[in-house]
Amino acid sequence: MTTKWALIAILALLGAALAGSAVFYSSLADRIPTHWNFHGEVDRWSSRVSGCLIGPGLLLLPLLFLLAGDWLSPKHFKVGDFRSTFNYLMVILAVFFVYLHALVLAAALHPQRSIARWLIVGMFLFFAWLGNLLGKTRRNFWIGIRTPWTLASDAVWIATHRFGARVFVVGGVLGAAAVALGARPVWCFALFLAAICLPVLYSFRLSKKLEKLQG
Repeated sequence: MTTKWALIAILALLGAALAGSAVFYSSLADRIPTHWNFHGEVDRWSSRVSGCLIGPGLLLLPLLFLLAGDWLSPKHFKVGDFRSTFNYLMVILAVFFVYLHALVLAAALHPQRSIARWLIVGMFLFFAWLGNLLGKTRRNFWIGIRTPWTLASDAVWIATHRFGARVFVVGGVLGAAAVALGARPVWCFALFLAAICLPVLYSFRLSKKLEKLQG
């Protein structure tokens, strides 16, 4: 994806998020739920103004990285080495933020309905979508499985992210399906943590293996 089209997509998503806030603002209560715990219970509230602006505000983050990610990166860690993939990842992140914002508005408009399951399903699907592109990333300071061993070696980075891509996709799809079918979210998060830890352990093991071969 070119930077131009990624910029257009994120600005369009930002416009949609702001439009949603404007359309529903007068129908919202003075307090809006903005955070849920592992049991799907609301544990944080925000004012109506803050609740309507937090979601759109989060979109400034992928916008910043899209425009200045290369400039902010140190030498040898430039995102230009995988610019097309990086742009796509920033758009995916923006889509996820808009999805979260839509759920916040829905929860405020329909307080009698629980959106916790939709929230967790969305997180797992985002995880799987992200994993689908991990194998195309290169060493950088912003995204990916950034362990001491992946940042120290291109070979370890590439192998770990190809392995992690498969783990993230499988874990994300299985987690989303499990939650949608009624599994308890807390057990699904155990799967989520396992999917994160496995690539980290893999990177350590591979790094030590390569050290022996080279030493």
